[in-house]
Amino acid sequence: MLENDPWEYSLSVPNDPRAVTICRRTLRLILTMHGLIRLVDVAELLATELVSNAVRHTKGPAALRVRWSGTGVLRIGAWDADPLPPQPPQPLALTVDQEDGRGLALVRACADVWGWQPLTREGSRGKYVWCELDEQSAPAKRTA
Repeated sequence: MLENDPWEYSLSVPNDPRAVTICRRTLRLILTMHGLIRLVDVAELLATELVSNAVRHTKGPAALRVRWSGTGVLRIGAWDADPLPPQPPQPLALTVDQEDGRGLALVRACADVWGWQPLTREGSRGKYVWCELDEQSAPAKRTA
């Protein structure tokens, strides 16, 4: 499989804090196997925050979704069974001394774009919170 071929993975996880580590390690393996090791560190941080929110703030199962566009954009998302929108992120500077509540502020600061959407499919409800990393802006943005 060539680096510019599109692909997508999904990993369903239970509502268990240990699922965050499993998702992070799985993402590292996926990106390494696809030759995208240069995106691993930031992608792991983003996936950790998204999946952690899904597991911590809901009662049902969750899922990590990872998609490579083939044109240099990596989308990382977390699905959970709660249809309520995530709390809007505060500016990162305001969250530095907080014990928690920094997740989406970190996502907003480290990703090129992020968002969420409600989902209803075949009687299932929930939401999908996602972010994207553009391979072209990754080195400049992460070292600034």
